[in-house]
Amino acid sequence: MLYPPKPAPGDRVAIVSPSSGLPAALPLPYELGLRRLTESFGLVPVEYPATRRMGAAPADRAADLHAAFADPTVKAVVSSIGGDDQITVLPHLDRDLIAANPKPFFGFSDCTNLLAYLAETGIVSYHGGAVMTAFGRPHAMHPVTEASLRAALFTSGPFTLAEPAEFGETSGDWADPATFTHPPAMRAAAPWEWRNRGPAVEGPTWGGSLEIVSWLLMADRCIPAPDAFDGAVLFFETSEEMPSADDVYRVLRAIGERGLLARCAAFLMGRPKSSSMDRRLDESDADRFRAEQREAVLRALDEYAPSTPAVLGVDFGHTDPQLVIPYGGTVRVDGDNRTLTATY
Repeated sequence: MLYPPKPAPGDRVAIVSPSSGLPAALPLPYELGLRRLTESFGLVPVEYPATRRMGAAPADRAADLHAAFADPTVKAVVSSIGGDDQITVLPHLDRDLIAANPKPFFGFSDCTNLLAYLAETGIVSYHGGAVMTAFGRPHAMHPVTEASLRAALFTSGPFTLAEPAEFGETSGDWADPATFTHPPAMRAAAPWEWRNRGPAVEGPTWGGSLEIVSWLLMADRCIPAPDAFDGAVLFFETSEEMPSADDVYRVLRAIGERGLLARCAAFLMGRPKSSSMDRRLDESDADRFRAEQREAVLRALDEYAPSTPAVLGVDFGHTDPQLVIPYGGTVRVDGDNRTLTATY
């Protein structure tokens, strides 16, 4: 796997919408994210034709990606946000063009499609860091998110992921300017749950948003050969659509039936999204939702990977704060010392 060269302050970075053109409908978090990229990170955002266009054709979104990767003055590519149809963009991508112009790509959620595509191409990318969520967080970026993003964007080598003391799930109406005048509500975070602790293991990562992974499996796209999972670190998380515990178990069961859970060196599960702007749960119901999803994950692990080291409730994906996971890069899982180390 190739780690592309990193940008430096002053470099141009592409801002693309390979999934939804949501910046057109909700400009406030998008513009805030662009300002932080410029003022706090010292980067120069470069937009493409479909970045602020709702309903852009898959071929047009692929053309933006081609232009971003092919431009030698652009040093990284950052997604605006996710969506639900990026899988339709994949057939339009020119693998040879992208392979000849490797660059760090940052995104999550529906961008799991592109992350898996890049890994299949041999390029390490980064699960996390969308403009409208991490960079455009109301009031201020979370310091845990910012530290992880700065390390992933600008540095190379090992970075120990910080276990946060708090987490949040909803940030208010993105169309309301008042949302951005105060920090999102946060709660005390339960510690990461370590299973089958022991000596450190490490390996290349694969996974992302569990819902998107299930679609890739159904479409048989960007799924490595079974032996590629020997020694891998699988990582999954769930989105604001809040799939039921039964759905989570069934997807993991299918992955287990493919033999992938038994092959991996370690398994990571993100802290479940248990309340959202579209489905707000009170604290007790949210706690119950997370507990049910935890039981579903443990059931699948008990059946298909009973001795595999696993860490549950890790803060990546649809979380606040959000840790960046190198996709296709190396993660070290040290159960004895209870540390997760990402190689950026």
